Amino acid sequence: PANTQCVAVADPNLLQERAAVLSKPLTLTEFNPAELAKPNAPGELFIVPVTLAEKAIAGELSVANGKYVLETLRTASDLVLDKTLDALVTGPVHKGIINDAGISFTGHTEFLADYCNQKLTVMMLATEGLRVALVTTHLPLSQVPAAITQSLLTDILTILHNDLVTKFGIENPTILVCGLNPHAGESGHLGREEIEIIEPVLQKMQIEGLDLIGPLPADTLFTAKYLDHADAVLAMYHDQGLPVLKFKGFGDSCNITLGLPIIRTSVDHGTATDLAGKGLANTGSLFNAINTAVTMASHWKKS
Repeated sequence: PANTQCVAVADPNLLQERAAVLSKPLTLTEFNPAELAKPNAPGELFIVPVTLAEKAIAGELSVANGKYVLETLRTASDLVLDKTLDALVTGPVHKGIINDAGISFTGHTEFLADYCNQKLTVMMLATEGLRVALVTTHLPLSQVPAAITQSLLTDILTILHNDLVTKFGIENPTILVCGLNPHAGESGHLGREEIEIIEPVLQKMQIEGLDLIGPLPADTLFTAKYLDHADAVLAMYHDQGLPVLKFKGFGDSCNITLGLPIIRTSVDHGTATDLAGKGLANTGSLFNAINTAVTMASHWKKS
């Protein structure tokens, strides 16, 4: 983006090798935090160097470089936490190879929550015209109903509302809330979670001034009638909310971690090692993640 300084935390030799393979011009300039921020020149990338443990080969996983991946994440996180940089954008990571290196790692989001001393974060994916946040993320469907409590739902909605205000610049965001059961429980005939858990939380927070609509059946919530007048959707579980978003913008959506004391965005896809080094990968999600981070940073500075 214009007027933005993009800084990579990586092994400089790796970046030069990849650029050469893809026939892309690349000038690496070591990042100096003492200098005033300045936009990247064409073909230029500012860099904070972190050295690989062993040479990386495109498409091949390396257990030896598992610690390198975490070191880049720690280094980048520190630069954002101390406000040297304004936002963190992460690429995909192969969790298995890090665990194979003897390091307990379940994902970027969990790592960052722990690193930033945050007990609870919220996963939200966004694409053009649609933002979907989740109450539960990577849980078996059979465990979802028990996981959704009034306390958790209150905390999730508070984080979602506050970050939409401070990091997205939306003064009074409208949030659509999905029910858990088909037809949002059909007045208790198809489940009582809406009556006993979701509705009491929404009613209490509506009295406190939050603009919440629901619980709504997911199959009708995701229509223009509702979405055209909303700023975000809160889905109860992973496969309730994300299929619609990915159908609308797969390859161009990004993942945003809410509830952190920093801005963090990421791509919406995995490592795709079969595409590595071939020039075939879709860069749309990465561009969206960077642009979203820049927009969020500009709003957060004003709040």
